Amino acid sequence: MSIPNTFDLSGKIALVTGSSRGIGEAIARLLAAHGAHVIISSRKAEPCEAVAASIREAGGKASVLACHVGEMEQIDATFKAIEQQFGRLDILVNNAATNPYFGHITDTDLSAFQKTVDVNIRGYFFMCSAGAKLMHKNGGGSIINIASVNGVIPGMAQGIYSITKAAVISMTHAFAKECAPMKVRVNAILPGATDTKFASALTTNDAILKMVMAHTPMNRVADPSEMAGAALYLASDAASYTTGTCLNVDGGYLLA
Repeated sequence: MSIPNTFDLSGKIALVTGSSRGIGEAIARLLAAHGAHVIISSRKAEPCEAVAASIREAGGKASVLACHVGEMEQIDATFKAIEQQFGRLDILVNNAATNPYFGHITDTDLSAFQKTVDVNIRGYFFMCSAGAKLMHKNGGGSIINIASVNGVIPGMAQGIYSITKAAVISMTHAFAKECAPMKVRVNAILPGATDTKFASALTTNDAILKMVMAHTPMNRVADPSEMAGAALYLASDAASYTTGTCLNVDGGYLLA
């Protein structure tokens, strides 16, 4: 008896935002390795081209669409381009995020507040909305939001960022509930401390890192590649009955 490969993404079109490096790049590479045509996306096309070229050299399928998810016009243009070029979207990974302010919450200025909200809440919301509508036209799909453990336990000196990630968790639940009849599954991944440039303010601050590790049973920082397996599961038919789930990939941090 043959066993179907539920992790096979052949023929699927996947958009991964913020995929020129870090967690987004790791997810894009794994989805491509399992057969998906991956659209590499971030604010600037040039670093995306390097990732896409590397995926193609390894035998995968990849193209590039630059998009700043904090700009509504760019979100609209991106989904129009996807529909024109591919006619469909099967997988959306909302990974692009920002954290411009690191310090006491009461010192957060309006500019940092607005930028964080525009990208991490407004951007995710309208990416989910546009993605779900396009997926619905072609029979459904999977949306994966990259949230954070900070959305459950606010990170020290990361107030507004933590607040936006809590919103992403709630957003995931809301979209999952309302998009299920559209055959669109919506889930989230909650990474713990991960070795990326984005998280360098944490991973290079010995005092904060020591505090985080004291609450992390596995007692180490994750590699970005360790987030990709969760995304593959949620994107694939292996998760066909999974929606509204927030999957902790945190070395046990939220257990403490």
